[in-house]
Amino acid sequence: MPIQSDAIIIGSGIAGLSFALKLAAKGKNVVLVTKRNRADSNTNNAQGGIACVMESTDSFESHVHDTLAAGDGLCDEAAVRAIVEAAPERVRELSRFGVDFSQNDDTGRPDLGREGGHSHRRILHVRDLTGAAIEEALLAAISREPRIRLLEHHVAIDIIIPALPPPSPRPVLGIYALNTGEGRIETLRARVVVLATGGVGQAYQYTTNPGIATGDGIAMAWRAGAEIANMEFIQFHPTALYTPDGDRALISEAVRGEGAILRDFDGNAFMKHYHERADLAPRDIVARAIDSEMKKSGAPHLWLDIRGRGEAKLMRRFPHIFATCLKNGVNMDRDLVPVVPAAHYLCGGVRTNLDAESSIPGLYACGETACTGLHGANRLASNSLLEAVVLARNGAESAARHLDSTPDNAEDAPEWVDGNVTDSDERVMLTHNRDEIRRTMWDYVGIVRTTKRLRRAHARILALENEIREYYWNFKIEPSLLELRNLALTARLIVECAMQREESRGLHHTLDFPLKAPEAKNTTTLRACPPL
Repeated sequence: MPIQSDAIIIGSGIAGLSFALKLAAKGKNVVLVTKRNRADSNTNNAQGGIACVMESTDSFESHVHDTLAAGDGLCDEAAVRAIVEAAPERVRELSRFGVDFSQNDDTGRPDLGREGGHSHRRILHVRDLTGAAIEEALLAAISREPRIRLLEHHVAIDIIIPALPPPSPRPVLGIYALNTGEGRIETLRARVVVLATGGVGQAYQYTTNPGIATGDGIAMAWRAGAEIANMEFIQFHPTALYTPDGDRALISEAVRGEGAILRDFDGNAFMKHYHERADLAPRDIVARAIDSEMKKSGAPHLWLDIRGRGEAKLMRRFPHIFATCLKNGVNMDRDLVPVVPAAHYLCGGVRTNLDAESSIPGLYACGETACTGLHGANRLASNSLLEAVVLARNGAESAARHLDSTPDNAEDAPEWVDGNVTDSDERVMLTHNRDEIRRTMWDYVGIVRTTKRLRRAHARILALENEIREYYWNFKIEPSLLELRNLALTARLIVECAMQREESRGLHHTLDFPLKAPEAKNTTTLRACPPL
């Protein structure tokens, strides 16, 4: 039997959970879909915090200025200002949900951190586990809300939109989802679909993102015909813990905010040669500096130095990071921490306005999946959790209005038809192609790019897409196939947007076009060929 509700929200991070709570508070019935366990999300891994003006010595104007500077000329200033000014109320709301932000032991006021690109201390945090604390509080609130039904282990496949000739409106009718627990595909009907599926880190060989970050929402939106923007702007976090086995645990920028210094392989501080803010420069500059120093020296990693601060202090402020380093044989108080860049955050995505509305009526996007204009060409640290809660609130208001003003046509959603497919006998293709996509993106579409590298990546990914398309239509659907399908499309969108940008700006740095263009423009892409 089809599952019917007012709205379907895909993703259980801060964006999806906040959106669901807001819609339920307006009397709407919500189905919340997550492809693994409810706490599996990028939010759960967020260490730094949420940026918000809290002190009289700080100001909205200063936060706006820092965001625009980091965004390198591509931010939508109106969006920046609206989100920054909405921050205090959204933070108070998180506190009411039970998020216990860290306090200063001496003053009893919030213990505000500072990260790269910020001119003031304005980062609210819960030690170095801010995302996990927010996730826990919001999940507890979800469990108390009878209007929200949470479906774990359901992998979204595609958005259901009828094929109507233009200019007829194409209403959202729901989604198809694979129930992995029962091994069957279900039709979920609703007039509102919200994409809050997180980022695309798994498109790269080395990433701080969990395995779920495969660009699902962006790929589904593109196949539905929504506008996608600025996919070339992949933020590589400068400081991921280097380990010989290739794992890349995040070392929060807040560590540098507390005075840590980046050093080359010989122990020399080098960031002062790259930016006036030295180790507190914006992330794109720090990542390129580390990449440059590693290439010059041939070193496998560089060093992060926060020695001598006292184990007790470091363990209190960074309990998770300290424990992670210790597990890998590094004591942050006594040892230099080996660090390398890793793919971390997408500044582009499904293009939306400040009400989280995409270019398709009834289809919303929120969080890292969306491109609102806040981040521009480079995200200012700790602005992402803020954007998620502000857009979730605005989006829920818009979605409620949409539901109140449109007829209930969800019954028109057709059932899924399997067709003539069989069980696969060559699953090795799934792992092989996933590995090849990730290596191709890391080698050719990384921190520093060239036109030749981008063309090479594009040709290889198109070939992989053809292989995946053939597999998709001939064998039974399984979660790894759905993720691979989305990963390949997402990788292609990243490359195609990068090929459009014939300049170096923010996170997109190309040796063939080292200067900025006179006018900052967004790159956009729409579906121009049959979907996978």
